[in-house]
Amino acid sequence: SGDTGGAAIEAFRDRDNADVFILFPEGRVSPFQQKQMTTTGAANVHAIAVKGNFDDCQAIVKGLFGNRDFRERVALSGINSINWGRIVAQVVYYFTSAVALGAPARPVSFTVPTGNFGDVFAGYVAKRMGLPVRRLAIATNVNDILVRTLAAGRYEVRGVTATTSPSMDIQVSSNFERLLFEAHGRDAAAVRAMMGDLSARSAFTVSENALAAIRDDFLAGRASETEVAATIRDTFRDTGFLADPHTAVGLTVARRLAEPAVPMVTLSTAHPAKFAEAVAGAAGREPLPPPGFGDMLKRKEVFDVLPNDRLAVEKFILSRARAAAEKV
Repeated sequence: SGDTGGAAIEAFRDRDNADVFILFPEGRVSPFQQKQMTTTGAANVHAIAVKGNFDDCQAIVKGLFGNRDFRERVALSGINSINWGRIVAQVVYYFTSAVALGAPARPVSFTVPTGNFGDVFAGYVAKRMGLPVRRLAIATNVNDILVRTLAAGRYEVRGVTATTSPSMDIQVSSNFERLLFEAHGRDAAAVRAMMGDLSARSAFTVSENALAAIRDDFLAGRASETEVAATIRDTFRDTGFLADPHTAVGLTVARRLAEPAVPMVTLSTAHPAKFAEAVAGAAGREPLPPPGFGDMLKRKEVFDVLPNDRLAVEKFILSRARAAAEKV
């Protein structure tokens, strides 16, 4: 979706024993996000613009993992929240922030800008580990499938709408499957049936008991584009803090759902410079890029454009991955 790609590339660039293949949806990430993925100049980094949306990219990656021969040939590993290790790392800052606000003596709530459900699921894991989390508020933009699911108990995929918070322009939230597994008493067959319905009919129904269990821990709210712009403007005017659009989604929902006696932490998930046009348009102030990124937008981009097709991506990876060449 744009944010994980840049972080993963920075971690793995120029490593002798790893090739990095980053898929991003063509035309659906910000210029800053795209440049983070396409201007490294590292020989082991391969940026791929897929002619589709984030859900299409993620479906391709899941399909690659489902091909056992391919997976083993290239020693495939995931770097977004498909990988459990990503979620484990995110659990830490729930504890850090809650303790700073008085936990475990007092409960704390969190609002999390949510697309793929990984970050907010880390909050759920923290709660299951014993952290006194009152509620976890799922904050979405107009791509509000999770809000609709918690309201009606039906997960129904609709078209993806492009917004100023593109990392949340998602309909198929992969980590929601993990929550369903927990809410159904770790009944793998029940979750498998729902995922089958999702694949066949683009929708499934959550059982009443599971929905009640989810509602015990989670709230959900959405923010329109108008509300996001107003929150960016008002937050900057009142505090001097420039919020990126994803953070503004979280702040909008947090202000609506917060309880007076319980501290509410809103996770800020991206730097405003990644979305300079939207932030400047709302706040009237151009966000400055962080140190070290000033010349990035001027660098030459190197990336390949591929169709929304798993086999095309698989063929591309096999042609570039050193692990594949070594096993021929």
